[in-house]
Amino acid sequence: MRIRKHQGVPEPPRLSSHFVLCGAMLALKLTSTTWNLQSFMGTIMAVGVSSANAILLVSFARKAMEDGAANGLEAAHTASAQRFRAILMTALAMIAGMIPMALGKTSAGEQAASLARPVIGGLIFGLFATLLVLPGMFAILFPGPSRFQVSLVPEQESSDRDRG
Repeated sequence: MRIRKHQGVPEPPRLSSHFVLCGAMLALKLTSTTWNLQSFMGTIMAVGVSSANAILLVSFARKAMEDGAANGLEAAHTASAQRFRAILMTALAMIAGMIPMALGKTSAGEQAASLARPVIGGLIFGLFATLLVLPGMFAILFPGPSRFQVSLVPEQESSDRDRG
């Protein structure tokens, strides 16, 4: 039994991590925070949350393609509409949770702030990438009808191979 996968699917989630890195660096620059171990860990946290959101969106778009969406744009639009609230709430909850740390008003405030600031900046940029850039990237990668149907029935796969 063989399951075929399209090799272009991992590209959109990888794209969102670049936006997160840019957002984290911009947040550090705007707040005059140094790049240190804490800010590196915060950046990794932001990349993880943003990648999870991007993978969620792409998996729903792939499911929409398998369920008969006409093209990648329609599939991305369907997935974005279905998962908008979940993606938005995940990012906003993490950002809201990091705001008290980012203000740095506690005894170890500056150390905690250097962890929280890249998370906030990275997730803002990652949210933008996931909701606006990633659906467009998916539509570019899948311009026409889906040719990559997953089949778990061995007879159906052999008949697909014979036709192709």
